[in-house]
Amino acid sequence: MKLAILGSGFIARFYADALVGQRRKDEITIVYSRTLENAKKFADDYKVPHYTDSIKECVSHKEVDAVIIGLSNDMHLESVIAAAEAGKHVLCTKPLGRNAKEAYQMLQAVEKANVTGGYLEDLVYSPKSLKSMATIQSGAIGEVIWAKSRETHPGPHSDWFWDKEKSGGGAIIDLGCHCVELCRNYIGKNVKPVEVMCWADTRVHPIDAEDNAVALVKYENGAIGQFEVSWSFRGGMDLREEVMGTEGTIWTNNFLRTGFEMFTSGKGGNYIAEKAESNSGWLFPVGDEVNELGYNHMFTDMFDAIDNKKQPLENFYDGYVVNAILDAAFVSAKSKKWEPVQIDDWRGVAQKKVQGVAALW
Repeated sequence: MKLAILGSGFIARFYADALVGQRRKDEITIVYSRTLENAKKFADDYKVPHYTDSIKECVSHKEVDAVIIGLSNDMHLESVIAAAEAGKHVLCTKPLGRNAKEAYQMLQAVEKANVTGGYLEDLVYSPKSLKSMATIQSGAIGEVIWAKSRETHPGPHSDWFWDKEKSGGGAIIDLGCHCVELCRNYIGKNVKPVEVMCWADTRVHPIDAEDNAVALVKYENGAIGQFEVSWSFRGGMDLREEVMGTEGTIWTNNFLRTGFEMFTSGKGGNYIAEKAESNSGWLFPVGDEVNELGYNHMFTDMFDAIDNKKQPLENFYDGYVVNAILDAAFVSAKSKKWEPVQIDDWRGVAQKKVQGVAALW
């Protein structure tokens, strides 16, 4: 498959590392960046034959089969629409939109163009997450009644994250999107999220958006999804999940306690692990970061879905539902009350509780 990448920053490079690794047969044909200088640097680094500072030129390139979006949140909508209008399959980084309204416009655009819309929610594809989902689907832990996800670190890499207008929010939109979708997969994506209670505050950083938040998401069958997010956690990146079922429990720790610990004076290397605060002292890397964070499995699923003309595990509809849940979280953080999740186009299965156990209507 011939690929176009929109973006040349941190996440685009993570994607490229996954795409050119493991002897993949898929090729990056062209890259877009807002400046030609950055586009050329990316093209040189990854041996990409074409580069441009025009989104339209990039997505319309005659050799391109699919477009991968690794841009700031405020550029997702225009990029998706441009790719869909060019008749190209489009894979977009998380969150899909700054809000549910934008996400739904993107969903409608790919459905109208009859192209695949893949939602690049990498943490769902981590080996531990995939194993957890398979275990849950086998019935090994019974009915999931509570799923909890935590992602915390000292703050994002790029300046645009701190701009509420460009990002759509703070730690909730940046990290909560991961946590919400992990919980949806554990509880069951056919189960409708109905309301949210959220606390959020700006505790450390001089920004308009929240840098810490905790929320509960109530589902139609009585299950609870919980997320904890922070841009002020010190010590690196903490990624953890807990899933509690009627017949068992799953605990995962993805980053800070991985069984790999090292000490270094800092002489020599620079990058050790994502969101590591230092390149010296005791550090906690993972063996293969691109793989452990799910990027390899994610792109394999996306490309297989395109080849077989089916929906990937994570698609634009999932991105829309995630944005709808986060919209409710933002409202709740202001009202200090449970707030309803507004999903105008629900495609799941209606459920009800019967004596504490979920059942289909």
